[in-house]
Amino acid sequence: MKPYRTKLLQSLASSIRASQPPKPNQNVIDARIIKTGFDPNTCRSNFRVENLLRNGQLSQARQAFDEMPNKNTVSTNTMISGYVKSGNLSTARELFNSMTVRTAVSWTILIGGYSHNNQFKEAFKLFVEMRRVGSVPDSVTFATLLSGCNDPDTSNEVIQIQADVIKFGCNSTIIVCNSLVDSYCKTSRIDLACQLFGEMPERDSVTFNALITGYAKEGLNEEAIKLFMEMQHLGFKPSDFTFAATLCAGIILDDIALGQLIHSFVVKCNFVGNVFVGNALLDFYSKHDCVVEARIFFDEMTDVDGVSYNVMITCYAWNGQYEESLKLFRELQLTRFDRCQFPFSTLLSVAANTLNLQIGRQIHSQAILTMADSKLLQVGNSLVDMYAKCGRFEEARKIFVNLRCRSTVPWTAMISGYVQTGQFEKGLKLFNEMHRADVSADQSTFASILKASANLASLSLGKQLHSFVIRSGFMTNVFSGSALLDMYAKCGSVKEAIQIFQEMPERNIVSWNALISAYAQNGDGEATLRSFEEMIRSGFQPNSVSFLSVVSACSHSGLVEEGLRYFNSMILKYKLTPKKEHYASMIDMFCRKGHFDEAEKLMAEMPFEPEEIIWSSVLNSCRIHKNQELAKKAADHLFRMEKLRDAAPFVGMSNIYAVAGQWDSVSKVKKAMRDRGVKKAPGCSWVEVKNSIHIFNANDKLHPQMEQIERIIETLMIQMEKEEGYKPDTSCALHDQGEEIKIESLQHHSDHLASVHRKGRQLVMKNLRSCTDCHTMIKLIGKSK
Repeated sequence: MKPYRTKLLQSLASSIRASQPPKPNQNVIDARIIKTGFDPNTCRSNFRVENLLRNGQLSQARQAFDEMPNKNTVSTNTMISGYVKSGNLSTARELFNSMTVRTAVSWTILIGGYSHNNQFKEAFKLFVEMRRVGSVPDSVTFATLLSGCNDPDTSNEVIQIQADVIKFGCNSTIIVCNSLVDSYCKTSRIDLACQLFGEMPERDSVTFNALITGYAKEGLNEEAIKLFMEMQHLGFKPSDFTFAATLCAGIILDDIALGQLIHSFVVKCNFVGNVFVGNALLDFYSKHDCVVEARIFFDEMTDVDGVSYNVMITCYAWNGQYEESLKLFRELQLTRFDRCQFPFSTLLSVAANTLNLQIGRQIHSQAILTMADSKLLQVGNSLVDMYAKCGRFEEARKIFVNLRCRSTVPWTAMISGYVQTGQFEKGLKLFNEMHRADVSADQSTFASILKASANLASLSLGKQLHSFVIRSGFMTNVFSGSALLDMYAKCGSVKEAIQIFQEMPERNIVSWNALISAYAQNGDGEATLRSFEEMIRSGFQPNSVSFLSVVSACSHSGLVEEGLRYFNSMILKYKLTPKKEHYASMIDMFCRKGHFDEAEKLMAEMPFEPEEIIWSSVLNSCRIHKNQELAKKAADHLFRMEKLRDAAPFVGMSNIYAVAGQWDSVSKVKKAMRDRGVKKAPGCSWVEVKNSIHIFNANDKLHPQMEQIERIIETLMIQMEKEEGYKPDTSCALHDQGEEIKIESLQHHSDHLASVHRKGRQLVMKNLRSCTDCHTMIKLIGKSK
């Protein structure tokens, strides 16, 4: 053979050998063979059990496991893992207890089962037992154990775990350190979380996410934002959890600009399509009342889920856009999202706030059809609230009684329902029942029950509730303080109301409005305007409630120019749209001063038709100023209305004719009342004496002390005539009778009877307006006592 051919063949052989895969190393052994002790049959059986478990065939896997002739630790660990994943911890524990030899893997699997099922105490006990028998935990064991730690009462256990982490040299493992930081945050030990964060030799995005979430949870929102900025400065990539936690902190800080910056960053990092981040942004906008922005973002979201709809529906409901809320809910019903997660509670609140019983019952029916009995209890509180506010107390009570666990919420809903529908005594009775059941009241409960006390004008009861609020620790709560202030004001104790306001450690627009209203209700127009201006100087923006109190005070104090000025500033300066109540107060203000032309002009300019309350106000002022022509016009509008709250318009017109001596017209009005089935509510007055309520009707003869009361009235009238020049105003006795009989009838008005019932300071309450004579006499009686 030629030499060059030999070299060519050698070169070719070398190339072929180089291109062929290397022969396997005869020393390499399959890991499964090692785990099964070099028993191929056990290896195959374990592989079969594992496959069955992977396919969800738990019973078949157990049968294959039981039929294995030779089991080892791997076999049992595999089976325990199957039971843990299926949630059957009791069987997993039985199998674990039957093991003669346990590895760290065996302990870790069962510890993980307890941790992932929120049984951290059991997981920790198992970890302690593992340490006691001498089994050595590894980083996976620590991370698995800590994954289920979310109970604030387990911080001591976490500290013990950290000691073992250091002891076994796992304190430099980032997954373990991250789990420790997260656990400290979840157990409200943010101080230890920060300390560990500072000591960690290595950090990643998970570390920052855990601490940012911890800061937000503890209300340290500025720290959360600073850490987020530090995270970006150090070059760590944010995740969906980062943005969610940071947005949560931004919500509490009430910083809309910050949220918009984060929104821009979300877009830049290409997370805007992530539904989890999208929902966090949607929640941010909704909780800042940015309804338009929230809806625009909702419509632009590439991926939405049930949570997205829930946030948007709740956003509309919070901002009073109930129609939009219901419309979006109907759209949600056409989706395939989990119906059990529908916002039934929010929709029930919409029905409650709009007093729409029909919608409420439809939502109730859907909740019954959709949710299991155990989950239906979640909307039980909202159902009680909805039925109570709609005045359906039998249905509300039925659901209330069937609630297995009655928290403060359903009790408060029932009490609030009674109070809002004027059933104050029932509300107080239920409050006492709640107290006997040892259920703690909250600020909402006190606000409702104090309102009942105010409407009953029971100062002694209000003072008892005041003591109760102090004992319950709610005096520092601005809403409880405002409710107390309102109660004292409505009970005529303005001095105590002002003292409550001055002692409040924190004030907001609600408390200022309560003070302004307190002055307005008691006819002190100057103090009303003074406190309104002081509120503005304190940095608070007045709202529609503030202006309603101001205009009302101007009306009762005859401050027409001031009332008009504040009404105009409400529109022009503060850009607030007047409601029907504001127009009603303005018209009442004009009419009280006899400025009927201005009143009619404003009525013509209103964006809606005058309602009963406006025409009734006009009618009453016409009676005072004897404007019979406009009174007839007002009465005509009132009589044509399908529904009237009471007989006041008929009584008002009858009184106008009576004062004018037109008794035939009085008879015609009374006949119209009978034909329409309208009855005049009997006038009554009541006064509280030694924690007892004494009620008086006109011409009352039933009170046990009536003879004594009549003697006192006669004595006082003689005394007031001699000292004050008092003359009975018989024009207030609206009957076609002689002068002497009229004077005698005035003495038996309920106001007179109640006002002389005891000496000293007292509060007389009345269900109807006081006549001019009663008003004059009560003031003179106050001087005479």
